[in-house]
Amino acid sequence: MAGIDQTTLRAIDGWDHVQQSIRDILTTKIGSRIMRREYGSSVPDLIGRPATSETIVKIYAATALALSQWEPRFEIEGVSVEGGSAGVVAIQIVGKYKGETVEGRIAMEA
Repeated sequence: MAGIDQTTLRAIDGWDHVQQSIRDILTTKIGSRIMRREYGSSVPDLIGRPATSETIVKIYAATALALSQWEPRFEIEGVSVEGGSAGVVAIQIVGKYKGETVEGRIAMEA
């Protein structure tokens, strides 16, 4: 599948397109898309909460659930969360794309 890069407006395909899709899924709040209210993840609701172990586990679960539901080209194998300064959180994902192990990183602000 091919598409357009949301930042550069250039054509993208392969893993680049999947990463963009993953970023879109994880940063879209469930209920925010008109005509597709179920699309997205609950990750945006969790970012900005105190970084307790409970919140981190909820981010892991929300990430895995959303990607397994909305991105069939990617088979998730692992998730980690890094807290940064000024309310920025980075979600690191590892999984399989076309049989190859790949990694991605999505930074999100509270």
